Amino acid sequence: MTSTNLGVERARTLRRDATPAEKYLWQALRNRTVAGAKFRRHVLCGRYILDFAVKTAHLAIEIDGDSHAMGDGPARDTQRDAWLAAEGWPVLRFTNREVLGNLVGVLHAVEMALCHPHPGPLPEEG
Repeated sequence: MTSTNLGVERARTLRRDATPAEKYLWQALRNRTVAGAKFRRHVLCGRYILDFAVKTAHLAIEIDGDSHAMGDGPARDTQRDAWLAAEGWPVLRFTNREVLGNLVGVLHAVEMALCHPHPGPLPEEG
């Protein structure tokens, strides 16, 4: 089995075994309910699987459980975010607690990112 096939299978497993916070956010994002954007869940992007993505806007949304704050989790997230940003994918990160306790605030932040995107890095001269 190729690495792409493994990634697809892993994404399917993540969709099937989504966390409560991912399920809750998915119900709010699906069917173009936020800024008319088409969200997808557990999307392959390079060697990573994004929790949620809007391909047309190149926006990634990650929902972080407690494991992201422990051990080398923060360093891995920083490396991942840097790679994604270099590929033109800004990342919005929310904790499980934020999604479950302040869904309105999370959705507002997502809508703001979609409607008022930050410009990407300036092109290099040359």
